Amino acid sequence: MRQATPNSGLLRRMIIERPVYSGRARQAEKAPRRELEVRLAGLQQEYAELRTEVFEAAQVHRRLCAPRQVRFGDFEIASEIFAVRHLPGDFFTVTEKSDGVMIALGDICGKGLAASMWMPHMVGLVGARVTVSSRPEAVVAGVNRDVCLLKSFMPLASLFLARLDPGTGVVQYCSAGHPPALLLRASGELELLSEGGLLLGVVAGAAYTSGSFQLGPGDTLLIYSDGITESLNHAGEEFGHRRLEDHLRRAARGAADAALFSVLGAVQDFAAASPTVDDMSLAIIRRDDKRQGG
Repeated sequence: MRQATPNSGLLRRMIIERPVYSGRARQAEKAPRRELEVRLAGLQQEYAELRTEVFEAAQVHRRLCAPRQVRFGDFEIASEIFAVRHLPGDFFTVTEKSDGVMIALGDICGKGLAASMWMPHMVGLVGARVTVSSRPEAVVAGVNRDVCLLKSFMPLASLFLARLDPGTGVVQYCSAGHPPALLLRASGELELLSEGGLLLGVVAGAAYTSGSFQLGPGDTLLIYSDGITESLNHAGEEFGHRRLEDHLRRAARGAADAALFSVLGAVQDFAAASPTVDDMSLAIIRRDDKRQGG
């Protein structure tokens, strides 16, 4: 005969006293679960719709900006923008006029949706001013006054604006608080372009000056937003201006698009798995080197 274990009496009582749930009780238990499932399905639907809307907004941003690659005579222009949070506050536009090609790279302070919502407005301000003037300092001063009218609402912004004459290679430019553009000569000489004035939106009557240079055969102009140089690696070090200059020198012999992706690749390799801290924009304008058949 099997002997009872010390706890056998307790087990028998637990079995005997186990409550029997009625069908109504089981239905009552299932009700909260069904409600949670309905709520989860609703959240999943909203998330899917939000992703679709963000994707569509990103396409609007792309259409407002210049094509990734465009050519005017001997000059090739390549550009790319990476958003830190779905939609960027940076923009890059190229506008062809009868007296030259207007090039603008802007960076609205902040990141994410707050900055990106102002981007179309800023592109519109620049476009409106470009239609009435081709003088970079006049365009920038006009945009600055427009931004200051909305000072209590609109964030500050930086802007690099230039006019390229494809016939002569002469470039006039104006920088509104933007990181200095890099001009790498075919000879290897590097120049920093910083003529201009304050950030847009600081002082309505701010004065802006322009600089000028000639983009010769084999010369390369690099314009960027500070998200490039401020990219961090795992040790918290910034990519910085020196690395940007070094990688430009290594990549400048090739076509503009090849140089663009070479520099961007260097930035991404440097940052590796570290999170992006700001929108990144990069544009390269290169004149073919006819001496090398480029």
